[in-house]
Amino acid sequence: MTEFRHVSVLLDECIEGLNIRPDGIYVDATAGGAGHSVEIAKRLTTGRLVAIDRDPEAVEVCKDRLKDYNVTVVRNNYSQIDAVLDDLGIKGCDGILMDLGVSSYQLDTAERGFSYHLDAPLDMRMSKEGISAKDIVNGYSYEQLSRIIFEYGEEKFAKNIAAQIIKTREQKFINTTSELSEIIKSAVPARVRREKNPCKKTFQAIRIAVNSELDHLSTALDKAFYSLNKGGRLCIITFHSLEDRLVKQRFASFCKGCICPPDFPKCVCGRTPQGKLITRKPIVPSEAEIGNNNRSRSAKLRIIERI
Repeated sequence: MTEFRHVSVLLDECIEGLNIRPDGIYVDATAGGAGHSVEIAKRLTTGRLVAIDRDPEAVEVCKDRLKDYNVTVVRNNYSQIDAVLDDLGIKGCDGILMDLGVSSYQLDTAERGFSYHLDAPLDMRMSKEGISAKDIVNGYSYEQLSRIIFEYGEEKFAKNIAAQIIKTREQKFINTTSELSEIIKSAVPARVRREKNPCKKTFQAIRIAVNSELDHLSTALDKAFYSLNKGGRLCIITFHSLEDRLVKQRFASFCKGCICPPDFPKCVCGRTPQGKLITRKPIVPSEAEIGNNNRSRSAKLRIIERI
């Protein structure tokens, strides 16, 4: 079995951004290999950390790596953070971290089916439950596939790729990541194949669809923010523009005051800002970090404080 490793992205920046109090209550909502969790837990004395992950293998790793700290490890989806906290009798917390990246373990463990570099069964399920990539690739219509690949992968050759998937599966069932990779490569122009591996965007799109990632993120943003105590901070690391745009827009809405029409002589809505941005622009990895961990290159960290 591949060792569950995940190089924690923007680790120092996250720890600083959380503004950790030794007696505070914190949540690592996407604990993964526990890299961020360990550093949070080290800084607590009478405080408490809740580590959440949907991946059963990650949960077992977290239990082992966090056994010497005051940490509760929970297997659940971070979109259920309010229910997790309620079950634990926690009324509010002082900081929440979400690292939305796929772990190195998930990418490097061939049988999980996340990577277009490794031959494996098409899977991509973070929770190991529910609909798989194989189900989507072999069962969705041309319209569904082209929409997913275009919207979630921002892939301009989405229609060509969807058509090629349909054509191929009329002849045989598409079982593996390698088969899907070859289909994608055959559907894009040769110049695109020469520039870079053309599979990244489609694999990203299907992974997002399999795991309902944007739906879960949208739900989790509201639940996490309103689970914060006054002065509590929410730190979110995104890895592609769809996630970052969603986080940026939701953070802006939390910070927005009056929403009355501009021609009203005075405010009648009574709305006041609920949060303040700690980061006006996202924090990105240093050149040194990218050099040490190339997978961090697209990471962006945004931080908001509840007021």
